[in-house]
Amino acid sequence: GGLNDNLLNSGGRYNPSTDNWVATSTTNAPGARSGHTAVWTGTEMIVWGATADTTGGRYNPVTNNWTATSTTNAPDFRYYHTAVWTGTEMVVWGGANFLALNTGGRYNPSTNSWTATSITDAPSGRRSHTAVWTGSEMIVWGGNGGNNEDSFDLNTGGRYNPLSDSWTATTTVNAPAARDFHTALWTGNEMISWGGGDEARNFFDTGGRYDPDTDTWTATSTTNVPESRTNHTAVWIGSEMIVWGGARSTNGIDITYLDTGGKYNPATDSWTATSTNNAPGARFGHTAIWTDREMIVWGGDPGFFVSGGRYCAQGGPTPTPRATPRPRPTPHPRPTPP
Repeated sequence: GGLNDNLLNSGGRYNPSTDNWVATSTTNAPGARSGHTAVWTGTEMIVWGATADTTGGRYNPVTNNWTATSTTNAPDFRYYHTAVWTGTEMVVWGGANFLALNTGGRYNPSTNSWTATSITDAPSGRRSHTAVWTGSEMIVWGGNGGNNEDSFDLNTGGRYNPLSDSWTATTTVNAPAARDFHTALWTGNEMISWGGGDEARNFFDTGGRYDPDTDTWTATSTTNVPESRTNHTAVWIGSEMIVWGGARSTNGIDITYLDTGGKYNPATDSWTATSTNNAPGARFGHTAIWTDREMIVWGGDPGFFVSGGRYCAQGGPTPTPRATPRPRPTPHPRPTPP
């Protein structure tokens, strides 16, 4: 999926061992779109959203086949929402369809069925926020509320427990400043949120670590921090967070695209710059994943890149999320909406 001069419903599988691409089938593929989400289940990729309907699809790379996701009881259509994989379900939440939404749904691929998420005590509606899965809860934070004419950024969030279908608010004490188009990831014991921008065209090089066990925030260091940015990527390599790329402005008008980044170690609260040698061209709105050996960056703007790069960094395997529920109650560059 994604966008160049047109919306796309094509894709590819990249093998870093052979440095080769194989096209994904377009037979029975979902309609062309951008601003959608994708999760990996262990056997399939599920894509959903960002069209004026409630369609999606499951892609099996072994068979190179697509299967449509049910539209019965699916959430309302939306874009710039989030999706996480719980181990059995995909949880979709938030986003916008002209208005910011605080609704969502749980999709079970085994039964091809949807169940709505509760709106009781749910965070306020938002788009361009972040969501992480802890092993027992989904944590959503930040984003932009309102609508295109009256929008505002948020530093609030919530924890959603799918077993009890219930929400618990995240504290705002010591939380990072309100923002959207930031990044967030789960380390195994805390969520790290970093970067992003706001409606006043401020760009951030700040962030915070959120501990759901204590419902507390701790600021990330700004010593040796990468330049402020938005629409960048972040991956967790087992001991460090790597952020890379994105865009920023120093005067609120002229945009600078970045090919720089940094590695953040939460154990030492310290930053180390990533190498710029042979780095991909400066870009924002790209994608990045961690393979257990390398970070692979691909695509992005400006110019609809069809290039990418593999960044080698020492790191451990991705931590296994905690599977047992904890015993607590349960203008910076903005892509044009589809």
